[in-house]
Amino acid sequence: MSKTGIIILVLIIIVIGVIFWLSGKTAKAPIDNISPPATVTSEPATNPVVNSNTVQEYTINGRDFEFSPAFISANKGDTVRITFKNFGGTHDFKIDEYNVATKRISNDQSETIEFTADKIGTFKYYCSVGQHRAMGMEGTLMVVGD
Repeated sequence: MSKTGIIILVLIIIVIGVIFWLSGKTAKAPIDNISPPATVTSEPATNPVVNSNTVQEYTINGRDFEFSPAFISANKGDTVRITFKNFGGTHDFKIDEYNVATKRISNDQSETIEFTADKIGTFKYYCSVGQHRAMGMEGTLMVVGD
């Protein structure tokens, strides 16, 4: 067998090995844009009972017509505390169904809002400045419960 034939054979074996190796891997959702909530509760974290003393805290950054993270969650009855930090231009943060909103804030400013998640469902949060929402500056709050 020629030198070129051996090289091609080795490359084919490597490609097949990589394909088999990758096929055994499971895809994982990106987690860089989801902040896990800080939980403050009087019951152990393993207890599945919804506790009205639970506080879900999130920091949401606004910039370049996007929110990060673009998804947050809570249990029905939780207190949700959101600190909105603006990193460019003028923006605000609103959730219509919970009647909460920050003021319009400028670059390098922040504001914190707090509410009780008393409705189950998925709710959009967004920036109401100009066409910012239409340009992609929105996210989702999911509230689950019984």
